[in-house]
Amino acid sequence: MSMTAKKGIDDAIGPSPKNIFRGLLMLAVVLCIGTIGYTLIEKWSVLDSLYMTVITITTVGYKEVKTVSMPGRVFTIVIIFLGMGIMAYTLGMVAQMMVQFQVSSIIGRRKLGSKIKSIKNHYIICGHGRIGKIISQELKSNKIPMVVIDNNLDSKQMIGHNSIPYIIDDATSEDVLIEAGIERANGLISVVSSDADNLFITMTARGLNSGLFIVARADEEHSRKKLIRGGANRVVLPYLIGGRKMAHVITKPAVTDFLELTVYDKDIELEMEESLVGEKSRLKEVTLVDSGIRQEMNVIIIAIKKKNGTMSFNPSSNTLIEAGDTLISLGNNKDLERLSFVLSGR
Repeated sequence: MSMTAKKGIDDAIGPSPKNIFRGLLMLAVVLCIGTIGYTLIEKWSVLDSLYMTVITITTVGYKEVKTVSMPGRVFTIVIIFLGMGIMAYTLGMVAQMMVQFQVSSIIGRRKLGSKIKSIKNHYIICGHGRIGKIISQELKSNKIPMVVIDNNLDSKQMIGHNSIPYIIDDATSEDVLIEAGIERANGLISVVSSDADNLFITMTARGLNSGLFIVARADEEHSRKKLIRGGANRVVLPYLIGGRKMAHVITKPAVTDFLELTVYDKDIELEMEESLVGEKSRLKEVTLVDSGIRQEMNVIIIAIKKKNGTMSFNPSSNTLIEAGDTLISLGNNKDLERLSFVLSGR
């Protein structure tokens, strides 16, 4: 498609800021011509000439500054036709752009609403502050579906830019959580700034979906028990975790570096992963030594979380792999994917 054809299509679709700027520029030129013309023809001051030009273009109906001569009247007629045409053009472009923006906004909200209605087995993130942004980025990098709820209009552009479904509203509202598809969701992460709001969101979410996995943020230690009683499965205290991590950098630097590399560094091949053992897995009811995980897949099993919730660290070679167990393993990405495939029984 040629540039001329593309420009024609763009102009047909709607006004652009360039067109509006062009109209304003022509209006400024008319103001200059009018001011200079009245100054030369009628010998008025610059301010009187500018005032006469403005009231002429805008047709406000004020009386003339001074008596206008015959050449001045002819010049005024020219200014009126020029000014009115350009004013109509510019105001029309502005009005059209405003209407187009509103229509686009309505269509965008409808598309977004349809997308949220179709999503399922997702996670709802309540709050898109500093912690919420990191959580959404991590979930997106792991291709986990999500819906973000935030009441800050400034977050709208950033969330939308990352192609994440969002709702700009109050997450403490039951209707908003229902709109986010809480009945179809796998989990909810509440990281708003107030412990009281996090508790209210947790209690509301638990009432709407009893099987929901809920992770809540708490700033104060005494809020942890309240959130657990309110229905949270996990409570995270960012300041406590941050303080401990900073202390470990000093007391256990090698351990800290190892965890940073295996958990957070995306460039290193070595990763730590967890895999659930399915009912159809060929490794079900097989001991670690007979599974061939270490020999065939070059993966190290660091721990096993049994289906009853108990954690077995550094399991022995005679440990039995059972359906419902979660194996926490260390290896490169390809080997870990292979292990997850075998354990799932797909």
